[in-house]
Amino acid sequence: MELPAMDHDSLGGAIPRRGNRFTRGLGRLILGLLGWRMVGAIPDRAKMVVIGAPHTSNLDALVALGTALSLQVRIKVMVKASVFRGPFDRLFRWLGGLPIERAAAGGMVDQCIHAFGAHNQLLLGIAPEGTRSAPAQWKRGYYHVASGAGVPILPVVLDYERRRVCFMPLIEPSGDYEKDWPAIIGSFDTAFPRHPERLSAPLCEHLGWPYRGRGAPP
Repeated sequence: MELPAMDHDSLGGAIPRRGNRFTRGLGRLILGLLGWRMVGAIPDRAKMVVIGAPHTSNLDALVALGTALSLQVRIKVMVKASVFRGPFDRLFRWLGGLPIERAAAGGMVDQCIHAFGAHNQLLLGIAPEGTRSAPAQWKRGYYHVASGAGVPILPVVLDYERRRVCFMPLIEPSGDYEKDWPAIIGSFDTAFPRHPERLSAPLCEHLGWPYRGRGAPP
């Protein structure tokens, strides 16, 4: 799929925003120094689960930060609640941390669903691979959150070959993971990891690459 260049000034009013000229310039500087650009479009929706892949490098986080800052989009990520104490509380909330009690009844999925109900606007970022080290499966929590909260999934693809952050079309979860899986993994046709040897098994299978993770055949 050939995606159009991202129009930085075309984001709709429903999308949660943050930042100023300085942070926007900082984000553009980060992407510029790394040689990255953005393609595709962000739908004008107030609530979405944003899934990013492939995740094989610490550099992925810097690319994600530069993207969010340059677009002035406010996106939250799950962070264990114990770090939101004292002077760090305001810092982690400013950085986009969403406090999660890992030992709470109902688990992280229920807490995230509750957060969607408690916010008028919320973009929740999740890396479904869960680790940089060639996982055999994707964690399904992102899907259960989106389905339970009644919000769409926005796939965001990292393409290290062409240095692009690709915003793909929305996926409206039906509640049937197996039914929706082909559309989800199909959104990652443009994926190209920084470290192919760490690519997750689902992406390897989809892209026709050999899986080199733990438990893979020699």
